[in-house]
Amino acid sequence: MRISTSVRAIACAAAGFGILFTLGCGGEGGKIKIGEYGSLTGATATFGTSTHQGILIAMEEVNAAGGVGGILLDLITEDDQGRPEEAATAVNKLIVQDQVIAVLGEVASSNSLAGAPICQEHKVPMITPASTNPAVTEAGNYVFRICFIDPFQGTVMARFARESLKLNKVGILRDAKSDYSVGLAGFFTAEFQRLGGEVLGDESYQQGDVDFRAPLTALITRGPEGIFVPGYYTEVGLIARQARELGYTGPLMGGDGWDSPKLAEIAGKSIDGCYLSNHYSADDPNPVVQSFIQSFKQRFNVSPDAMAALGYDAMRLLVKCLTDLQAQDPEAFAVLASTPGGDSSAKAAHERARARLRDLIAGTSRFPGVTGEITLDEQRNAQKPAVVLEVRDGQFHFAERIGS
Repeated sequence: MRISTSVRAIACAAAGFGILFTLGCGGEGGKIKIGEYGSLTGATATFGTSTHQGILIAMEEVNAAGGVGGILLDLITEDDQGRPEEAATAVNKLIVQDQVIAVLGEVASSNSLAGAPICQEHKVPMITPASTNPAVTEAGNYVFRICFIDPFQGTVMARFARESLKLNKVGILRDAKSDYSVGLAGFFTAEFQRLGGEVLGDESYQQGDVDFRAPLTALITRGPEGIFVPGYYTEVGLIARQARELGYTGPLMGGDGWDSPKLAEIAGKSIDGCYLSNHYSADDPNPVVQSFIQSFKQRFNVSPDAMAALGYDAMRLLVKCLTDLQAQDPEAFAVLASTPGGDSSAKAAHERARARLRDLIAGTSRFPGVTGEITLDEQRNAQKPAVVLEVRDGQFHFAERIGS
């Protein structure tokens, strides 16, 4: 499923966004084709939708200002339905058929792990907004992320559980088929135990399950003061409801996979008093954050979640690097703004230009993102703090900020 969101086409159609463009419809100058893959349908569709909306706002802002070096951006989006096999197909199409110069995505680590090796093979820079499994960027030097990674996220929640909530004994309930969930559970466990806490039990389920009473009962009978559930909102909402039905009153804790307005819709009041680690808080008074929130609300009539903020940051960082490329190496920039030719010399020139863009992304330092100041380390992972949010009355509220 392809969704082409070229704002040149939108401008020509007078789509009503109130945006004026410096380049005329049908004018010369080419376009910069950027690919995106995400779960716009399927079980975790809010992840893909929110990320896409954040990316779209960033692109519209750039194009409204005349593009990069006078060249407009053309976003080509593929729906992978939240499935790794579809993610691989989508990325291959974006690179081989659509000939994009960079790829944004995915949110779910399993899907990024499917797409990253393809980007690496073709030497096309890939920036994942939100995949936190450490293995994602291990695919190679063309793969980046602007979010923190699970070792840090797991450590943050273990520290919060021990030092802020003063929990001594916890249980673990993980999704056995999710790279994200398995990894996060392992890092939480190691840090919680290092801090002197005890893990009373480690139970599992699989994405798509709807009855969690058996593993919950196995944990609850051991008397945990809290239960760490590093899954996605689709299952976590049901887990919260069933845990309360079984009489459990302690807090559930999790990671950024909880972040969706659907969580409270599914869980109701059962999720109140529970905690998650996340990438930003809408309570942050930073003007960069508040300006983004205002723009997002005006555009989509809803408040942005962390996936939207990460998508926005991913596109803005890519645009910053494209702008730097245009200033430092106009020839390479011009190559990226043109369609690769079929002969070997043209393909080689395009590959060299993408390599220059890759180098600029790798050098990212103190980029002022909505989700925090972003610096990429030698492993192409973002160094940044995390926030812990408490769920109250169906809303996420700032509880604590925890750095490295």
